[in-house]
Amino acid sequence: MTDNPGILLTLFAFLVVIGLLVFVHEMGHYLVGRWCGVKAETFAIGFGKEIAGWTDKRGTRWKICMLPLGGYVQFAGDMDPSGTKSSDWLSLPAEERNQTFQSKSLWKRAAIVFAGPAINFIFAILIIMGFVIAYGTSATLPVVSEVSPNSTAAAIGMEPGDRVISVNGEKIELFEDLRQKIMLIPEQNVEIVYERDGQRIAKQGKTGVQILKDRFGNEYRLGLLGMSSSKVEWREVTPLEAPAVAVEKTIGIVDQITTTLGQVITGKRSIKELGGPLKIAQVSGEQFKLGLESFILFVALISINLGFINLLPIPMLDGGHLMFYAIEAVRRKPASAKVQEWAFRSGLALVMVFMVVVTFNDLSSFGLFRSISG
Repeated sequence: MTDNPGILLTLFAFLVVIGLLVFVHEMGHYLVGRWCGVKAETFAIGFGKEIAGWTDKRGTRWKICMLPLGGYVQFAGDMDPSGTKSSDWLSLPAEERNQTFQSKSLWKRAAIVFAGPAINFIFAILIIMGFVIAYGTSATLPVVSEVSPNSTAAAIGMEPGDRVISVNGEKIELFEDLRQKIMLIPEQNVEIVYERDGQRIAKQGKTGVQILKDRFGNEYRLGLLGMSSSKVEWREVTPLEAPAVAVEKTIGIVDQITTTLGQVITGKRSIKELGGPLKIAQVSGEQFKLGLESFILFVALISINLGFINLLPIPMLDGGHLMFYAIEAVRRKPASAKVQEWAFRSGLALVMVFMVVVTFNDLSSFGLFRSISG
């Protein structure tokens, strides 16, 4: 019996993850658009040819399309990605024009665009809230209980009983904070401040690296400090406390994403470590096989990633639209149509290059090119 999930199971899990999260994301745009008085002409899950759909009483076409790698809400009048006011728009009757995206104030347009990523974060926070209410949360203090020989911790003189205060100037409250910081910086110089008998000691060292493989054969390079903590405090979380705990955990995940992305951009981490839709599909199947709880937490993690990526200031993404709205707010007028056109073309090219790179990485990780080369 193999640990690898079957193709059908993997495909099913992937469609559930992507379909659900795209629906949630686009529903954010749709609901805030309705609240702002904008008519939605199309609500689509996927791209390409429509395979199923219906039209509601408001005239919105809800449809599922052939290529399940995204989705969109098309608002009335919003044919131009830059949202400029064309001559066709100006010729519309006043009542019809007032239901279009372009007719709304700057802050309403920004709210509609921001709602998509925002609801992805809210969705993830609600999932995490449910888990911490059901199972509580642990709080392991960053107090040394054991130091591994020939490790970074040993090299900088850490001893049992020492408490880590900061890493590279960032304050450490819990052992989990320390673990997340270190595992994202394998084989990199680091400054660690720790406390012993009321005195603080600052030392420089180089993190170790641990290469792990999961039972599905995926390989991970993790930073290693070489110390452990056994001082664990487990506590229940009340419904009133749950939002703050869930937000804190979400912020921690975003911090990991930004750190990893920054390392890829600066060359400290290989671009080969980035995964795309095929890797998400693979891991979706793996998490589904591990159980419903693992799968739901994976959905929350991907939802956070989706929200974060869409907020990047890249034209074609929600963050790119928000960037232009910020420019409009400062200039008191939109950027020129030519500037926006070239920006969106550049953004499209960047997104396409990124998709090619991560798809190549996915195929490489699956061994396709090794198989072709014999």
